[in-house]
Amino acid sequence: MRHVENLPHAVKEEDHVTIPMPDGVRLSARVWRPVSSDTEPVPAVLEYIPYRKRDLSSVRDSMHHLYMAGHGYACVRVDLRGTGDSEGVLTDEYLEREQADAEEVLAWLAGQPWCDGSTGMMGLSWGAFAALQVAARRPPGLKAIVISSFTDDRYADDMHYMGGALLSDNLAEAGTMFAYSTCPPDPAVVGDRWREMWHERLAAVSPWVLTWLRHQRRDAYWRHASVCEDYAAVRCPVLASSGWADGYSNAVTRLLARLDVPRKGLIGPWSHKYPHLGEPGPAIGYLQEVVRWWDHWLKGVDNGAADGPMLRTWMQESVPPSTSYEERPGRWVDEPSWPSPQVRETPLALRSRRLVPDGDTAEAADLTVQSPLSVGQFAGKWASYNAPPDLPYDQREEDGGSLVHESDPLPERLEILGSPRVEVEVSADRPVAMVVARLSDVAPDGRATRVSYGVLNLTHRDGSDAPSPLRPGRRYRATVHLNGVAQVFPPGHRIRLSLSTSYWPLVWPPPRPTLLTVHEKTGRLVLPVRSAAAQDDPDPFGPPEGTTPLTTTQVTPPEQRWEVTRDLVDYGQRLDIVKDRGTVRFDAIGLDVGCRAHERYTSTADDFTSPSGDSTWTMRFRRADWDVEVRTSTTLTCDATTFYVNATLDAYESDRRVFSRTWNEEVPRDAL
Repeated sequence: MRHVENLPHAVKEEDHVTIPMPDGVRLSARVWRPVSSDTEPVPAVLEYIPYRKRDLSSVRDSMHHLYMAGHGYACVRVDLRGTGDSEGVLTDEYLEREQADAEEVLAWLAGQPWCDGSTGMMGLSWGAFAALQVAARRPPGLKAIVISSFTDDRYADDMHYMGGALLSDNLAEAGTMFAYSTCPPDPAVVGDRWREMWHERLAAVSPWVLTWLRHQRRDAYWRHASVCEDYAAVRCPVLASSGWADGYSNAVTRLLARLDVPRKGLIGPWSHKYPHLGEPGPAIGYLQEVVRWWDHWLKGVDNGAADGPMLRTWMQESVPPSTSYEERPGRWVDEPSWPSPQVRETPLALRSRRLVPDGDTAEAADLTVQSPLSVGQFAGKWASYNAPPDLPYDQREEDGGSLVHESDPLPERLEILGSPRVEVEVSADRPVAMVVARLSDVAPDGRATRVSYGVLNLTHRDGSDAPSPLRPGRRYRATVHLNGVAQVFPPGHRIRLSLSTSYWPLVWPPPRPTLLTVHEKTGRLVLPVRSAAAQDDPDPFGPPEGTTPLTTTQVTPPEQRWEVTRDLVDYGQRLDIVKDRGTVRFDAIGLDVGCRAHERYTSTADDFTSPSGDSTWTMRFRRADWDVEVRTSTTLTCDATTFYVNATLDAYESDRRVFSRTWNEEVPRDAL
């Protein structure tokens, strides 16, 4: 990334500004704005997240908020209520209170003498969720949003559930927020009240996974703040981006298809990161695009930001399987609208373990599959962060426990862009069953790279509002929607569809092993094939740039691990994921911060009641006169009828435990 030192405007920064809420709670903000805004007001841009502006998100914040401020905006980074240096407590995600607070913040910004009354919101992940959800509330003065790695559907397309099946990232994200929501404010900012504020947080929290497990079907809890319930509520322009390696690869195209406002979409090869920091590369000059968007919609500059293709995306070339890539080879492609006139649905029929052109007279068969729990050990993460390496590995071992259909070697290059789907008729020997569909690119040497995948809990075959058990032996029509993707299949490669009945630990398995029969006669894989004649701009973006980040010192080394182990004595298998930042000193404030997360997923043989997930976090904040630590642990286990959650929270001050609490809760399985 190119670090920019000379900006059009000199910038002033205020580290801690308090914003009052109607109930007396004060939120903490960091503000970057042009010096000239003292006399010449400018639009304000809000990023609103729970990830601690003073330390844990400060390096990233310094790279883009200072950049935008130097281009003529008041950029404001606010800690959500109950996080960082803001007062109050945070007990769940995307609550009504959170969104009402955001509206109050926007009104406060619009009323400041340095703001001209126009506002925008931006963010990645939680910040993008917040911006989209607040936009649907239509607060006065909110003129545009910029969002990355987000969803419009909190139930069906977030890290909780996929196709009605429980994702292990439901536990992982709950563990993350169990830790973040219990960290203290900094006494250097809030003064002697820090301990009182901290203990208020500790007393109010409970493991969020309990709430999420108590809503296993699509209900009012998930419909709240899901913009897909009413796309027409969004009335401001939207610049939306994501990455094909991210779990949030689907929402950009849904917004393009269903919003009725000026909108642009951008999808690169990236994991869960901003496009100017994108990994796998290539990263792009995203902040330049963001400034153009703000200039057009917040300042009225006629700069062409609203012109050009509706969607730009990275068409990924074929690569060997790997858990991590520095760069994904490919090219940028343009779509004038979405759905695209350049993409057509092309079905391939399932015939005797082959994928053949629709209408082929090859004989259909009834085939069975009952997958072992080991299928899924190389699935990677639902949402890749590219650290540690967390992408899916060679699919050949996974395919050993799957029902595989494969095409003949392709005679010519094939490009797909969009969301593939599998339409299939199935029967099962259990009332609760799942089917997982994986699409792979198979090279001539046999290596298989997963291109996309989808999951369907078959009790949700007719929707997730009211799932219904299967009648063993009865045939059902089912459609499995795979994640969106842009991918090239070269000549000589094969297309492979793999169907399995488990995918642990990415997806929590059903209560018992299931024998699934696939009735091929009406089965097909539908691919979104892009025209080879489409015209594209090969180089639409500048190089990535941002301002010089805040300096930090690595005091103790980081650690990253992704280890799969199997014990052939007791047939146990285990996945360990370690993400340890080490101890990092934030030089400007003299604060040492340690952050270590360890996820562990275990199971035994093919005992479908043996899966266990554990998320353990340690967060430590230390300077000469202050030393605090939070340790959290959440364990999820099950039997055939019940989920069991055991969690602990311990807080320490100068190595003396000052708070401790334990939870032991049960949640019934609901067609899951």
